[in-house]
Amino acid sequence: MLEVADIEAARDRIMSVVRRTPMQRSPTFSSMTGADIHLKLENTQRTGAFKIRGATNRIATLSADEQAAGVVTASAGNHAQGVALAASRAGVDATIVMPEQAPVSKIEATERYGGDTVLQGTDYDEAQAYAHQLAEESGQTYVHAFDDKAVMAGQGTIGLEIIEDCPDVETVVVPIGGGGLIAGIATAVTAHNPDIRVIGVQAEGAASARKSLASGSIHKLETVNTIADGIATRRIGDRPFAVIDDRVDDVVTVTDDEIAVAVTYILERSKTLVEGAGAVAMAAVLADAFDYSNDETIVPALCGGNIDMNRLTTVLIRGLVETGRYLRIRTVLEDYPGALEELVAILADYQANIYAIQHDRTSRTVEMNEADVEIDLETRGHDHIDTILSALRESGYTVEVLV
Repeated sequence: MLEVADIEAARDRIMSVVRRTPMQRSPTFSSMTGADIHLKLENTQRTGAFKIRGATNRIATLSADEQAAGVVTASAGNHAQGVALAASRAGVDATIVMPEQAPVSKIEATERYGGDTVLQGTDYDEAQAYAHQLAEESGQTYVHAFDDKAVMAGQGTIGLEIIEDCPDVETVVVPIGGGGLIAGIATAVTAHNPDIRVIGVQAEGAASARKSLASGSIHKLETVNTIADGIATRRIGDRPFAVIDDRVDDVVTVTDDEIAVAVTYILERSKTLVEGAGAVAMAAVLADAFDYSNDETIVPALCGGNIDMNRLTTVLIRGLVETGRYLRIRTVLEDYPGALEELVAILADYQANIYAIQHDRTSRTVEMNEADVEIDLETRGHDHIDTILSALRESGYTVEVLV
């Protein structure tokens, strides 16, 4: 079982490579939730995520012969970058197997850090199977993303920093993919104070840990489906499972919509960019996925910021839709001069800002004397949307809400 002494030894090994990331109290999120929210900004870590901690510690424990042979690993992106940089710093060759659909930004970053990337499989688990095959054939050491004591110890150094920077913490909220991060953090914080509550968070579409704890044995999912690609694993690791079962108080889930809202709010209110996996802890707080009291001191771990820019656009729009600040509607107009102007005038009267508009007379879904219109609007909340839709319908328009 992982112990705090392992984590303290890991900190000594990695401190020359890894940044101590800041803790930031958020007045905005504290006001929104009623709790005392302190954000652990691990998204500002080198490589943009916590994975560099565990990777550096694991590579530091290799023998001289193992270092000479090199390492191989599998990753959806963040562990890939961590291993690539840690190996490069240690003068060790690293082969990184990533899923074929891994974000381009993460593939390119891994290569810039010195990793030799191989794209294989549809998800992390298929990439991992191929990486194990390469390790057996080449004699390289496999560096597991989470099911490794040295890796868990490295990730646990975040817990030491949380205790030192926020000694009054009552609840720590941590994302769960394979479980290495929460295993390390839970070990560190509960060793300091057994009364500290540790809450794990998974994406609803990748909730292996929650199902495993409920059944008492590890449950492997057939597929995963979530925007939080950094925690999209089909199963948690054996070693993390034992720690989670012993030291984590609860595991909850959040939807992709709730994750998108959290990404949007964190960027807007805290001026901090996080990826989907990095937002799930705050998403759980905002969505009341677990019970907490007023003024409870809560530390959500924002574990990564490596979001693909194409994905970011989609996530932000979804976040704006969910918070009532973006609306796409469809209606049909009679095709006569001024018909579109009349529609736009109503929108202007209710201060709806047009983001985009598509006016199509040739659509086969309307009559020859009609025009199909889709409009994207910037709005000011759900009440504003309801007012706009009511005004349009009272004026005789049949309106379909598209998003």
